[in-house]
Amino acid sequence: MEADIKLKLQQLHQRVDALKDQISTEEATKNAFVMPFIQILGYDIFNPTEVIPEFICDIGTKKGEKIDYVIKRDGEPILIIECKHWKEKVDAHNSQLHRYYHVSKSRFGVLTNGHQYNFYADLEKPNIMDEKPFFTLDLSDLKDSSLKILENFSKNGYNLEEILDSAEALKYIKAIRNEFEKELQEPSDEMVRLLVNRFFGKPLTASRLATFKEYTKKAFSNSINESISFRLKNALNINENVPSKTIDQTIPIDENTEAPKFITTEEEIEGSQIIKAILREILPASRIAFRDTQSYFGILLDDNNRKPICRLHFNSSNKYVELFNNGKESGEKKLISSLDEIYSFKNELLATINNYE
Repeated sequence: MEADIKLKLQQLHQRVDALKDQISTEEATKNAFVMPFIQILGYDIFNPTEVIPEFICDIGTKKGEKIDYVIKRDGEPILIIECKHWKEKVDAHNSQLHRYYHVSKSRFGVLTNGHQYNFYADLEKPNIMDEKPFFTLDLSDLKDSSLKILENFSKNGYNLEEILDSAEALKYIKAIRNEFEKELQEPSDEMVRLLVNRFFGKPLTASRLATFKEYTKKAFSNSINESISFRLKNALNINENVPSKTIDQTIPIDENTEAPKFITTEEEIEGSQIIKAILREILPASRIAFRDTQSYFGILLDDNNRKPICRLHFNSSNKYVELFNNGKESGEKKLISSLDEIYSFKNELLATINNYE
């Protein structure tokens, strides 16, 4: 079931990317993007007792207010969906859904622009929708953990108790992660004091606090990159040819050290593993080198910049594999919707090696 949903969502993402420039209205967004999403969850969009479009919802003195979609199960609403044009940011429009949620019997509300879906519940106060979603699904970044949550909202897999059990954990784990990432980017005075007071026995004056704040930023950056370096070496089974961009684990923390401007992602590691597996048919591992940059993750033959095998451009919502089998210095970018599609470039990758040999 989960794999089936993932495949269909990947196809929907391709559809969104292909058609979005031709979608000029909110109504067209609903028809082209949101209705197929509801279908993927298993609900019959042509059954007016199951999926009700333009559901009338009177709010106080306002009569005739309409929710874009209400999904019912056994005659009871389980999900209300409010849609916006695909160009709009869904985070800025939750007040309307908030009003609808208050007068509906549904435990869950969804606000979407066709490619991002924010799921809301009433974890803080009963019958009052929380200000922030407990779960966000982005079609351009489908994670297995997200698919498991989404399956609980499907027609065949709907499980109210399981959703509620996990919703609070999801909400606060997300909040803690956001705060943690803020601290990594710009440590707060409270965080710096908490850490420094554990080993520094002198009073923290304003100037010392400012200095230790810079030290903390650099310590965080070095720690993260050393961890990534260790994982990368193990994942790719590299002994001598470690990625050229890897932060040296013995780098001291001094005021002249610049924080790294890029971080190797899990997708880049997984993508490079796939390419390595393909190339091992004709090359020993020692001849396959990896380099990360701000713009792309590169795979090189013999760690030679003049012998690029391919490049992974995974730093935006659209992911590309840049191939060099044409024998030219400039590569050709291929759009992919999932990492598994890299296997389809096997012939091109092998041809690139043959060109260099």
